[in-house]
Amino acid sequence: MQFKQQYAAIKQVAEDIYYHPELGYKEKRTKKQVIDYLKAVNPNIDIEHFSLTGFKTSLETNGTDDLHIAFIAELDAVYAPTHMYADEQTGAAHNCGHYSQIAIALALYQYYFKTKAYKHLDFKLTFVFVPAEEYLDLTYRQQLLQKGQISHYGGKPEAMKLGIFDDIDLSICVHAIGGEFSKRTIEMNCDLAGFLYKKYTFEGKATHAGFDPFSSKNAYHMSTLFNTAIGLSRQQLKESEHVRINPIIMESDMSTNVIPNHIVVGTDLRTKSVDYLKATAEKLDDAAKGSAMALQGNVTIDTQMGYLPFVQDRYLSTFVEAAFHKNTEIDEILNDNFISAAGDIGDLSFMMPCIQIGYSGFTGTIHGDDFIDVDPTFIYEIFPRFLAQVLEQMSGSIDKAKLYKQSYTAYQELIASIVQNNMNPTKK
Repeated sequence: MQFKQQYAAIKQVAEDIYYHPELGYKEKRTKKQVIDYLKAVNPNIDIEHFSLTGFKTSLETNGTDDLHIAFIAELDAVYAPTHMYADEQTGAAHNCGHYSQIAIALALYQYYFKTKAYKHLDFKLTFVFVPAEEYLDLTYRQQLLQKGQISHYGGKPEAMKLGIFDDIDLSICVHAIGGEFSKRTIEMNCDLAGFLYKKYTFEGKATHAGFDPFSSKNAYHMSTLFNTAIGLSRQQLKESEHVRINPIIMESDMSTNVIPNHIVVGTDLRTKSVDYLKATAEKLDDAAKGSAMALQGNVTIDTQMGYLPFVQDRYLSTFVEAAFHKNTEIDEILNDNFISAAGDIGDLSFMMPCIQIGYSGFTGTIHGDDFIDVDPTFIYEIFPRFLAQVLEQMSGSIDKAKLYKQSYTAYQELIASIVQNNMNPTKK
């Protein structure tokens, strides 16, 4: 009954955030909107702030719970200036569904606080509102890095660095499912790719294209040879790893009468596993080095870590499945899919067990120009009620021996092992 009673208010908050999207580490209005709602529900709420726009708040029975679960919502929007409701000044648009995550988290919090049902759980429940999940607006984030205001582009790795998850045993996130569904549908065990961001700077020798092309070293031709090498090498890439490569020319000094001597090619590189991410990065680097050497030029290689692959915790998903089979309001469940999208939930899953439960209720293409919800009753009432059922399944039943915990230091060491061999300039 509580979810039905609060539905209209929750939906109103969701719509307000949808129509006022903000990019990562800039979610000031969104943060205020969420905190104002939380304070209206619980005037005595205790809120901990972190990383510019992030914050968290907890519900605990008596302070002695030996298990601590985080429910995570993401605050930021995507850069999509052609979206039908994009912000005219910033180009931000909520076409990834994060606005609905926020509303779902608020629905859960309000339910537990108003009914006091959290007192019957055997774990402490913390709601973590994380900024900057989307990997974009990198120039701005680089400025924040240089000022020492952040250490990571992604909001969850930044929260990890700040110790926000240090006392948490497992985390639950939710996310809109891409695609349209005729039935109310949820998804579990949908794993995500990891990715690197690679930048190759080809250097040649500029000369007059008509008078003296003979002594030139054409950087554009080096980049063309590199793209050809990538195309020819694709048959050597394992299909099971779902490799994605998308090279583009980011920067050049080309004109029609001068042989170009500076071309920057950028690409993301996505794979299913960390080991294959490393191996494929080496293949790309070799192709770039060979292309530069073949045409007597140089290439400098820069590697920037994106996000780690996300393998959902199958043990925790058993509680999702059990709740689904007891539920009478949700029609379908999808299981064990993989998509080559990525998210910083992969980084957090290195530290602790994580699951991300998908939910339908949208039309249009996720990250597309027409993405919007079409079944708000499901998203803001029925699905949060289901999540409460999942948490009830977990209460008193989680075997802590099946959980794991790794440190932020270990995470740093893993990231360093991925990028450290791909940072040096290579000459002919």
